[in-house]
Amino acid sequence: MPTTTTNSQVTDGVTQANVKVVAEAPAIAIGNLMQSMAHSMSMSFENATAIQQQTCLTMQAATTQGVMALYSIDTVAIAAAFKERIDQP
Repeated sequence: MPTTTTNSQVTDGVTQANVKVVAEAPAIAIGNLMQSMAHSMSMSFENATAIQQQTCLTMQAATTQGVMALYSIDTVAIAAAFKERIDQP
């Protein structure tokens, strides 16, 4: 098997490319981790905002029903009083 010699500049370039890839791996991993954490946090904030909106609507509906109940008590009392007067001979 014949021996071949490789130019030292070629092997130096390949070595530098491999070292560059290995050196960048931790930074890329941390970048991916930070992006996924930022996405998770933003989704939790969005969910919290949606829950607050739904809670506000529910409270507004409950308040409206309570006010309508209070208004209807007056109406029922007046109607009962008129009925008693009409029923009297």
